[in-house]
Amino acid sequence: MRRRNLSVLLTFLLLFALVLVACGGNEEPPVEPADTGNVTNEEPVEEPVEEPVEEPVEEPVEEPAEEPAAEGDCASEEAFCVGLVTDVGEIDDKSFNQSAWEGVQQAADELGATTDFIETQDAADYANNIGLFAENGYDVIVTVGFALGEATAIAAEQYPDVMFIGVDQFYAEAIPNVTGLIFPEDVSGFLAGVLAAEMSQTGTIAAVLGTDLVPPVVAFKEGYEAGARYVNPDINIISTYHPGGLDVAFTDPEWGASTAAQALDQGADVVFGAGGKTGNGALIEVASHEGAYCIGVDSDQWETVPEAHPCLISSAMKLITPGVADLIWAAYEGNFPGGNYIGEAALAPFHDFEDQIPDEVKARIEEVRAGLESGEITTGYTP
Repeated sequence: MRRRNLSVLLTFLLLFALVLVACGGNEEPPVEPADTGNVTNEEPVEEPVEEPVEEPVEEPVEEPAEEPAAEGDCASEEAFCVGLVTDVGEIDDKSFNQSAWEGVQQAADELGATTDFIETQDAADYANNIGLFAENGYDVIVTVGFALGEATAIAAEQYPDVMFIGVDQFYAEAIPNVTGLIFPEDVSGFLAGVLAAEMSQTGTIAAVLGTDLVPPVVAFKEGYEAGARYVNPDINIISTYHPGGLDVAFTDPEWGASTAAQALDQGADVVFGAGGKTGNGALIEVASHEGAYCIGVDSDQWETVPEAHPCLISSAMKLITPGVADLIWAAYEGNFPGGNYIGEAALAPFHDFEDQIPDEVKARIEEVRAGLESGEITTGYTP
């Protein structure tokens, strides 16, 4: 009985062992990954290649030559700087402002000076614009136009070391560092009136003018009318001032053109345009009407308004360019006069109309010019 039990036990153990072997045999041993040199299923990522950075090469610094300081160095004692401030007109108005700027440039070329300009956009900016030059060390500041007179006088007291040239600015009380550059506009206006009356075939002439708020414009008009009546006491004169203020009276060529056209429609055959771009508009309008003449103002406008060539027989000039240049030279040499400085006035050449102006008219104009110079003839204008 004991032997049978043992046999059964051995049989059971043998079966159990076979079961264990069978279960364990289905498991596959783990497979070690092959050494593939870090190859994976992912796409290789290329590392960015940095370009070599070149170190900047420092250029040798040249020592500046001894010459007038460039713009921006006006505080330097070696520099001589001139600034110009316009009224609300533009620098290239082909008349008043442009003539003053040409005077600045003429002196600058001769002296090797630094120059710049500011075009005033609003009358409220007068003081600020003048101050920009003064604070930056400019030696001379040119302010252009009657309207800048008060701002110029105030700035002169604030900056006593700066010399100011006030074009068309009369100073009843002299300020040592301000010179008012003024002109006898009535004289050149008178000569223009003589020419207009002599050349008119209809007995009617006209003047298209800037505002009567500016004394030089009034002087041109009064002189023009007096000169025309000196030749022909019965002449008909149509004179029209711009109705606007200082901010628009000299920058309105459309009004100038339409006013000149109206005068031509009323029989005028000679038109005097005296009012910056407003007057230029009148000249250009007259040029489109065959047989009519026009007369410019301030500078020789044959050089600045070529559109007016078909009618432009002359211009009533005040010699702004040489006047400004002379005063800048005086400032440079230490001979700045202060007070008021009277520039010259004249009638411009006839250019292409030289042969169309009769000799007797030329002789009459020369006779009147000499009489005005001697005092034998007066314009009758009182400022």
